[in-house]
Amino acid sequence: MNGLLVIDKPGGITSHDVVGRLRKITGERSIGHLGTLDPMATGVLPLLMGKFTRLAQYFSASEKSYTGSIRFGFATDTYDADGEPAGVPIHPSLNLKQIRDAAVRFQGEMEQMPPPFSAKKIGGTPAYKLARAGKPVELKAAKVVIHSFEITALAGEEASFAMRISAGGYVRSVAHEIGQDLGCGAHLSSLRRTQAGSFTLDEAHPLEALEPLAGEVNRLESLCIHPRSLLTEMPSVTGDDFALGRLRNGAQVNLPEFSQAPLVKVFAGQRDLAGIAKRVAGTLFQPVVVLG
Repeated sequence: MNGLLVIDKPGGITSHDVVGRLRKITGERSIGHLGTLDPMATGVLPLLMGKFTRLAQYFSASEKSYTGSIRFGFATDTYDADGEPAGVPIHPSLNLKQIRDAAVRFQGEMEQMPPPFSAKKIGGTPAYKLARAGKPVELKAAKVVIHSFEITALAGEEASFAMRISAGGYVRSVAHEIGQDLGCGAHLSSLRRTQAGSFTLDEAHPLEALEPLAGEVNRLESLCIHPRSLLTEMPSVTGDDFALGRLRNGAQVNLPEFSQAPLVKVFAGQRDLAGIAKRVAGTLFQPVVVLG
């Protein structure tokens, strides 16, 4: 089974667990997700299946949008509600304006320290494995872009927010740092991803809705995003038998595509994505990913 399927991830399981369940549903072994969601988090989780896993490199820079809540009064070791409290909980007297004022600095390009319990690798080992083993976790700050961060409401000690952040950014770290700034500690208490790149909740399918379709490949493939809607920055071009034959053999070929786009999606028919080709000059292209 080849395609990109968007799942509405439930809370309480890992992104890897979602991959495992989808393997059972589809019978496809080659599946990879685009951007890990923590176990606590829910929402948009795009997954590439079959030959489409070869396209993962072209989705790596996609920004993400979230809604969620931050609990003020204590930090946790994981920076979210799944962790252990890092101190004695307190009951801070905060108002909405104070929190909104503190949120102002989390805008634009900034250096962000990843959480110690994260998938960031240190010498080839994920940081969370070192943290769980009680070993030192020496992470380096990474440059991220927070496009927007709005505190939308405050109810007691919990603030609701909406955020749009670049790939590789951690919402948990923002929750932790704003708690530090306000001197009371804080952690991420809920998180829902509403968009990943161009994929939204409107396109997402709950896992439980897919399980009755186990083994029905045609019906499952009909739920995938149409291949011509993927990677919209790349124009689509349909190749004839001669062009497709050359591309499948790794040879350069002329294609009827006259934009200046450096990469194009090459199709054999309406839905059959044959691969990605790089413009050499004019209408001459070199295949860079061949799907079949």
